Amino acid sequence: MKQKGPEAKRLEVADAYRHWKNWGPYLAERQWGTVREDYSLYGESWEFIDHDKARSNAFRWGEEGIGGFCDSREILCLAPAFWNGKDAILKERLFGLTNNQGNHGEDVKELYFHQVSTPTHSYCKYLYKYPHNEFPYSDLVNRNRRSREEPEYELLDTGCFKNNAYFDCYIEYAKADVGDILLKVTVVNRGKKAADIHVLPHLWYRNFWKHNNRFERPSMRLSTSQEEAVVARSIRNGRYYFYHEGGEQLFCENETNNKRIYNVPNDVPYVKDGINNHVIEGKASVNPDKTGSKLAIWHQFKLKPGEERSVKVRLSKNKIESPFVDFDAVFNQRQQECEEFYNETIENNVPESHKKVAKAAFSGLLWTKQFYYYDVFKWLFGGPGEAKPDRVNLRNYSWQHLTNRHVISMPDKWEYPWYAAWDLAFHMVSFVEVDPYFAKEQLLLVLQESYMHPNGQIPAYEWNFSDVNPPVHSWAVWSVYEKDKEYTGVGDTAFLEKVFQKLLINFTWWVNQKDKNGIDLFEGGFLGLDNIGVFDRNHMPPGITRMQQADATSWMALFTINMLRMSLELAKTNKIYEEVAAKFFRHFLNIAWAMHHIGQKDISLWDDEDNFYYDVVEMESGATERLKVRSLVGIIPLFAVEIIHKDLFEELKEFKIRAAEIVRTRPDLASLISNIEKINDDGYHLFSIMRGFRLEHLLKRMLDEDEFLSDYGIRSLSKYHEKHPFVFEHHGRHQIQYESGESRTNMFGGNSNWRGPIWMPLNYIIIRSLRKYYSYYGDAYTYEYPTGSGNKLNLKQISNELTKRLVKLFERNKDGKYQYHSDDENHMFSKEEHFKNEHLFYEFFDGDNGKGLGASHQTGWTALIANLIMEMDED
Repeated sequence: MKQKGPEAKRLEVADAYRHWKNWGPYLAERQWGTVREDYSLYGESWEFIDHDKARSNAFRWGEEGIGGFCDSREILCLAPAFWNGKDAILKERLFGLTNNQGNHGEDVKELYFHQVSTPTHSYCKYLYKYPHNEFPYSDLVNRNRRSREEPEYELLDTGCFKNNAYFDCYIEYAKADVGDILLKVTVVNRGKKAADIHVLPHLWYRNFWKHNNRFERPSMRLSTSQEEAVVARSIRNGRYYFYHEGGEQLFCENETNNKRIYNVPNDVPYVKDGINNHVIEGKASVNPDKTGSKLAIWHQFKLKPGEERSVKVRLSKNKIESPFVDFDAVFNQRQQECEEFYNETIENNVPESHKKVAKAAFSGLLWTKQFYYYDVFKWLFGGPGEAKPDRVNLRNYSWQHLTNRHVISMPDKWEYPWYAAWDLAFHMVSFVEVDPYFAKEQLLLVLQESYMHPNGQIPAYEWNFSDVNPPVHSWAVWSVYEKDKEYTGVGDTAFLEKVFQKLLINFTWWVNQKDKNGIDLFEGGFLGLDNIGVFDRNHMPPGITRMQQADATSWMALFTINMLRMSLELAKTNKIYEEVAAKFFRHFLNIAWAMHHIGQKDISLWDDEDNFYYDVVEMESGATERLKVRSLVGIIPLFAVEIIHKDLFEELKEFKIRAAEIVRTRPDLASLISNIEKINDDGYHLFSIMRGFRLEHLLKRMLDEDEFLSDYGIRSLSKYHEKHPFVFEHHGRHQIQYESGESRTNMFGGNSNWRGPIWMPLNYIIIRSLRKYYSYYGDAYTYEYPTGSGNKLNLKQISNELTKRLVKLFERNKDGKYQYHSDDENHMFSKEEHFKNEHLFYEFFDGDNGKGLGASHQTGWTALIANLIMEMDED
């Protein structure tokens, strides 16, 4: 690591989950509506446990909360709840629409911000905005019953924040030590009138005992030796002491309210929603004996305009005589260390406003870690001593080996509270900047035998582990390895070799499953790009036998070149890898050749008339046809690029001989690779499936503002298709048209759109690839930017200009708000002091105006904006 301060020292501790990372923000922001918790007959995950049932249902596989903390096995959980005195329920969890309720799929309808976190979570801060008046649950559901053509109806649109009638609820954690967690909840009345607020810090056990008869239900009870102290005991994590200042202690059990949900008798008298029912309705639903597996401390305040009050609690493995004496000092110290860490991480020459964006991006990434537990075999057939669940839809049946029980980086802990393979790969490219240990751990994790399928496939996501994501894992591994080596001066070859061996298995799966004809042309279906095709690429129209995908084949070229590069690195210390490197060198050449020799007519994925790459479909008759859709699919071939110094070839004699023999015997293959035999003035070879002519013409389209180049980055579909939709008539009419914003189709759930918007991860790889080309070509090659402007720039300058356009999303516009923010009639994000400085990290952005779309807390891959800021190079 390049950081050297106290936080960096904590990160260096081996077996971190037994030390400083044992506790963190690992609580999901939505456990209801997930596949894991779905025990319905027909797999109706969104309906089986919805938001309304969640307060009464004891979850099987995980827990949820607002700004919550838990240990790395989620045995014990800590999070606050709130009540404004008007809502019909406690605010224990974030509200949002299900996939069936939202006009663009599932969507959280809350305002919250992951403000800051250190990598070990020694200090974390979260902001939740809670209205004074009744939260508009029904209004949000009813008003979102609208067409896909209309914008979404958001929380700000309801007017519930008008006149600043809301509370800012700051949730902060600081660790005094490994097992000593301090929580401070500060509530500020931002309104013009006094208002009531109830703050209820909760402590509870995940219900691990109901489905495992080895464990008894744990207990919490009052301390016999200290006031305002509770002792929590469990066979799984021992004894914890919970200290509080003031407030009323409320106890119940984390057991399902069967009477409410299923209309059958309860197993225990004081069930999960007992605290809610006591506070809201005054029911005798909490245990008068003050014992249980769920606890809340009930504080009630009436705050004047501008007034703030703080609630403090402390959870510790240690018995502390005066738990609040050093409370503020610990917070101050951890806050200072947090600032020091980010000052070390982000260079001083970065503008202050950009530093704040990068810090917020890294912090959001750290906040979206989650304890993820899912055992597919138990989910399908029940655990020991349990009856087999009654299911018709045996989702993920072929993944019975999969047992996941780890802290994992999530795309978004509300909208996507499950890991996604290719998202996670991108996350780690950002994580390596703040926590290289976690980055390497996660990249290895999904390759373990309890994740990766025995056939070599990496699991996609819980809705369908068999779906196919782009094979970017090797790219992420090499990126993380290089960055870690740059900062430490030493390559972690043990990590590289371990992951390389697993990737060999995954590579074989791709070759066997997605190149069924053995011709080095790959399929793959939707490949994470949802609706980018003219039809659903997972379900092609009748009469089409296969699709040779420009993106699938190019992703595999990238996979291959990364494996080549890794094997060459490993060959420096183990000569056996020279033979493996020669194999990947030949495979790379084969892919390049195959991209231009498809079917009976030797058709190419490259179209010489349009100077662009397209997918090619093959018909039952043997005929082939290009699908002339100008999309990111045709730009992805740009990614398969690597530069390798000649000294490495001289060092690895066996590889050099084998590579030379391949080139000598198949010069037709080598001729398709750009400058493979030439070296530049700095001694580098260029490996790329893009020759100079094709690179020039692809860039001409990509940098055209009437096509791909937006004011805010590269669009996913050319704007050309706005007025010129592509139509494919075969067993029906299939059409694709440029849509700058939300999707107008329900393909793949309808909650994302690759038909025009800007996606940060693909823009990041574009820029990274251009920088590699520049490393080879230098200043000698210049290109028009933008196309038609007459302005010539080299590829480094173009990379910087593209970065500036993406960064502009996070800069203030003429209205004073960050460009990506939506506007509302009260202009909260442009005028309100306590709104306008808060950052969100959207899933994707409107291709015309840069508005943030999709998941609003997808810091996962949108955190790459921090990398772009830090990698700007204008020297």
